[in-house]
Amino acid sequence: MTPSVSSLLQKDSRLTLDQLDRFARLGYLVLPGFLPEDLVERLKPEADAWVDKGLRSRSIASCIDPGGLGAPPVMELELPAHGELIAHPPLLGLISQLMDGDFAFHHLHSDRQAPDVPGKAWHHDYEQTTPDDRSHLMVHALHYLDGLDPGVSSLAVLPGSHHQVQGKRDLMHRGTEPLPGEIVLDDLPAGSTVVLHSALFHARRPQPLGQGRPRYFVDASYCATGTQWPPVKPYWRHMLRRARELSLDRGRWPELFAEHHFTEYDPAR
Repeated sequence: MTPSVSSLLQKDSRLTLDQLDRFARLGYLVLPGFLPEDLVERLKPEADAWVDKGLRSRSIASCIDPGGLGAPPVMELELPAHGELIAHPPLLGLISQLMDGDFAFHHLHSDRQAPDVPGKAWHHDYEQTTPDDRSHLMVHALHYLDGLDPGVSSLAVLPGSHHQVQGKRDLMHRGTEPLPGEIVLDDLPAGSTVVLHSALFHARRPQPLGQGRPRYFVDASYCATGTQWPPVKPYWRHMLRRARELSLDRGRWPELFAEHHFTEYDPAR
């Protein structure tokens, strides 16, 4: 039997030339069952606590009113399994290949989305100082702890759209409606990861209201070194400092949490 992509990556974190070419052309890679089961089992209760204890809401409030609230009392990366996920060796090995050089951690989001969560319109997540700058690679690793199936909202991607320089919201007027050439991902096992070029347009297509089950989702972003990136959280320095204090890079990735890769936070972005 031919080894799966995920088992090969767990072993040596190497992508094939075909996979690298596919990512360059299409802007995404699908890694079924990429995360080890024990890590998934530790991530899910952390996501539950993150939502149920109001920590996620508090972190959002800190972004809305940074002057009044300051940094949140707890960040996602301070949850042990979430911190481990950021520098999961097979994941960083894969990203190192895609970047073909050093890279930095940009941000982490975690959520347990309710069955009736609305869809998220077509958008991309690429950050740069000027909208037409695509000189350096940024990727988002979308981790689906329970996988994707008809019981939860699906992920739709628009292959190749990262080659077009467009604003993040240029397709939002289309809502979550099907677009020509799209690929819908709705059949992935637990612990699957989808790696997107951050400029790739994608959407969360909702299930009918009142159906389905919670959707466990963790989103981690990384950006190539060699330029400065706009941060998306006002407390980004605190975030990177805590990551260094917790030694989340395991001594292997010296640029992962370095501050000099970022501009100052701009609340108008």
